[in-house]
Amino acid sequence: MLPASIQITGEQLSAAEVQDICESLTEDGVRLLSVRGCQLSDRDFGRICRSVAESRSLAQLNLNLGVVSSSSRTRHLADALNTNRSLQTLFLHGSPLLDAGLVTLNSALSTHPSLVCLDLGDCMLGDEALVLICGMLPPDGAKSGLRELTLSANPGISSKSWARLSIAVAHSSQLRVLNLDYNPLGDQIAGMLAVAVASSRTLEVLDLEGTGLTNQSAQVFLDMVENYPTSLRVLVLAENHISPELQQQICDLLSEGDDDDDRDASPLLSGPASSSALLPIRDKYQPIRDKYQPIRDKYQPPAWLPHSNSGPQTVLLTSGLGESLLAETEM
Repeated sequence: MLPASIQITGEQLSAAEVQDICESLTEDGVRLLSVRGCQLSDRDFGRICRSVAESRSLAQLNLNLGVVSSSSRTRHLADALNTNRSLQTLFLHGSPLLDAGLVTLNSALSTHPSLVCLDLGDCMLGDEALVLICGMLPPDGAKSGLRELTLSANPGISSKSWARLSIAVAHSSQLRVLNLDYNPLGDQIAGMLAVAVASSRTLEVLDLEGTGLTNQSAQVFLDMVENYPTSLRVLVLAENHISPELQQQICDLLSEGDDDDDRDASPLLSGPASSSALLPIRDKYQPIRDKYQPIRDKYQPPAWLPHSNSGPQTVLLTSGLGESLLAETEM
């Protein structure tokens, strides 16, 4: 029997429910565990973490919306990740980690042999945390690093640290998806990110929704996609002060690149409805509308095929990389 998924949202978990979850984990019967926004005792959280450590089937763990709510829970999670070897995707969106929490998790995250997708959106991170995150994006020729990174809504990070991240992205040998939405980046950091995108041979999705950009940033991105080869396929510029005409020009150029590679994705997401379609698997920060998008209950088709495949590349805006990696493992 194939491992199943357990997905519970916003519930108070009883000791009996936690016991059932733990037994399923230790029996390698769970591939996806989501207790997003759930309430449980510190003791029960520790029990789940110990079972996560033992699981050999768990590929995706969703603890979004405050489940990791204290330093003791962060330590329990770090201990679990130090032992677990199967986890590919970890969601901690909306957890009050602070820099100290990421210091606790850093060793386990950096050395985990399978982890490729990490969501640290709205975790109250600062500059110290971002230095550690840059270490999870090793340069070309180094060990494998993250393929998808979400840092949405961490306004405590300074411009200097965002510039440092841009350098790390430029030299990362693995990163495909970078979500920086709802951070006060501004045009200067966007310009640095454009240089990083032009340098990267892997980055395909960049989410800059609600980051304080203007036509100045859009013009830089337009020049980049018009004059330089790039792997970029999806650029999200919604809720910025950018003219529709510039957005359309960028969209058209990215679409031409997709046509050349026999791809059929929508490369530029600029409207309020389309912005939520990019990665429904993660909790997308939206302070103007609903703050969080609900997670989907079932696996979706792969977001794209691995670069090693001989068939045409495809980007589907219905799923995040975490799910595609699960699908890649199945194939």
